[in-house]
Amino acid sequence: MDDITVLILGKPGPAQQDLLKNLDSRIRILTAESSQSAAELAPQADVLLIWNPSRDLLQAAWSTASRVKWLHSRSAGLDHVMFPELAASPVPLSNGRGVFSQSLGEFVLAAVLYFAKDFPRMRRSQQAARWDPFDVLEISKQTLGIVAYGDIGRAAASRAKAMGMRVLALRRRPELSAGDPHVDRMYAWDQRLEMIADCDYVVAAAPLTRETEGMISDAEFNAMKPGAVIINVGRGPVIDEPAMIRALESGKIKGAGLDVTTVEPLPAESPLYRLDNVLLSPHCADHTADWLDDAMRFFLDQLHRFQAGQPLQNVVDKSRGY
Repeated sequence: MDDITVLILGKPGPAQQDLLKNLDSRIRILTAESSQSAAELAPQADVLLIWNPSRDLLQAAWSTASRVKWLHSRSAGLDHVMFPELAASPVPLSNGRGVFSQSLGEFVLAAVLYFAKDFPRMRRSQQAARWDPFDVLEISKQTLGIVAYGDIGRAAASRAKAMGMRVLALRRRPELSAGDPHVDRMYAWDQRLEMIADCDYVVAAAPLTRETEGMISDAEFNAMKPGAVIINVGRGPVIDEPAMIRALESGKIKGAGLDVTTVEPLPAESPLYRLDNVLLSPHCADHTADWLDDAMRFFLDQLHRFQAGQPLQNVVDKSRGY
């Protein structure tokens, strides 16, 4: 392939910039941090790397990117950057699906253990210097259900299965997971309530699309066991937040482990901050010491594939948004 110009939308950190230094001399790197510079530089770009998930920045670049042949998003979620013109374009878009899944799978397991062993009660007793024995739950006798069984769901399932849990999973095309060793039973999309009713922990791992927004709402919370826990490692608006808060405040469900919320940063007045039955992460469950390095390494592998004319990984179905 001829010389390639990559326009990075946003500014990678020093460590990620170091990873770019050993690129083939035929690859030129440009960086845009404002809409104006994005629009000015985009006509030169063969590739757009969406490092900063800003729709305004991408739209500005897209408006003048007359020769772009491929776009890659650092993140897996695309709801912050997708717009109609991009969705309608034949230019392929890939994302970071799978790069951060392992850490999110660990967060799911952490949330399961947090509620099963009642770590908050242990901590309160320790701080009060109070000897307070109580019964805990054995998670190998419990069931984990996953709503939207993709890379994050598989990462959660493998860890739950290793701990002896029964694992159920829901996906649009369950036949794609036939024979999966980490799942005891697959459910079709229209069997959501049936699966949820059988779970001690319900993991929301769905991307945000028109179809998934608010998909876990009053009907789903009413179907859950009284001792169930909801865990969200997908996108905040996939769960109807007011419905979840009602279920938490009323005791309809036992608790929630949340890495994402509907509005981020979560406003100080949100009840989620004061509810004792909520484990809240500020959307950093996948922020390991080298998570951005991993994202850049994945892009560079993709770039080598693009340069060699090989098939790209993680090509997105833009009509579906994932």
